[in-house]
Amino acid sequence: MKQILLIEDDKALRENTEELLELTGYSVLTASNGQIGIQFAKKNLPDIIICDIMMPLIDGYGVLEELSSDEKTKQIPFIFLSAKTEHKEIRKGMDLGADDYLTKPFEEDELISAIESRLAKAQLLNRMLDSETTEQAISNDEMRTLHELKNFFDDNGEIVEFDTGAIIYKEGSRSNKIYLILKGLVKSHCMDADGKELTTSLYKADDFLGFTSFLNNIPYQESATALEQVKLAGISKENLMEILEKNKDVSIELMELFTENISVIKAQLLQMAYSSVRKKTAQTLLQFAEIMQTKTDKPIKISRNDLASVAGIAPESLIRTLSGFKKEGLITIEGRNIKILELEALQYVD
Repeated sequence: MKQILLIEDDKALRENTEELLELTGYSVLTASNGQIGIQFAKKNLPDIIICDIMMPLIDGYGVLEELSSDEKTKQIPFIFLSAKTEHKEIRKGMDLGADDYLTKPFEEDELISAIESRLAKAQLLNRMLDSETTEQAISNDEMRTLHELKNFFDDNGEIVEFDTGAIIYKEGSRSNKIYLILKGLVKSHCMDADGKELTTSLYKADDFLGFTSFLNNIPYQESATALEQVKLAGISKENLMEILEKNKDVSIELMELFTENISVIKAQLLQMAYSSVRKKTAQTLLQFAEIMQTKTDKPIKISRNDLASVAGIAPESLIRTLSGFKKEGLITIEGRNIKILELEALQYVD
């Protein structure tokens, strides 16, 4: 939902316009004077600003000048809304960089049309800018390896962070970006017909995330959740597709990586289908230890439900098996933490 910042000192007009915009489907943030409007604009970075001219403290011209001088706000579309109808006042607003100018009283359709056209123009300009930035980055430093592609994510991607347990994206939601994990551990999962969560894969730092919905602009085919503090770098699928089309060696290396991942997933499915509960539990512990790069002197911090989901067994069965491993001296358990004591012995559990 697009957010509009409405800066207007007339309370009645402000409230009426706010209601109109909300009924049209916009999220509206209001400010009663220019000073507050500037603060809200810098803090919230709205998609578009509608601003009166004659206001106390700071007038509309002052608001536009202040926001135009700030790198974070200078690209936000700006529409003046004022009772002033003289040509010189309109020209002054446009000379300062306003995108449009509406005079009071205005028709509802006139206001909505101005907003929609300015938002559409801003979106097109942003796409062109993103495309130019990507093309320039590629032409200046042609990629030859998967490592260089990961560096591109790190240098040019949108950085986002998630706390432990946070949903990164949900199954069925719109898929726009591919991510590189810079820090942390992520699980992908989906729900079966009985409403049971099934963990489909685990991802660590330096792994890609979101490729299951890369082609054909399909929604995410699974959900992704942070198992610990996670930091990601995201690139739009359109930009990544352009990069891969222009860098065949990187595309081939990426396909080889996916082929290896498919082989690992097949081995995990066979383990889940035919191994004993003890072996499934042991292999899952070893898998988490490897992905989390945990040595035998450091604990694995993971929930029992996540362990059970990856192993493909009931949580109750997992807990009983872990208790058995503890009695055998293979692991120690302190609350949520599990420490592997006998790594080699765990590898040969039947």
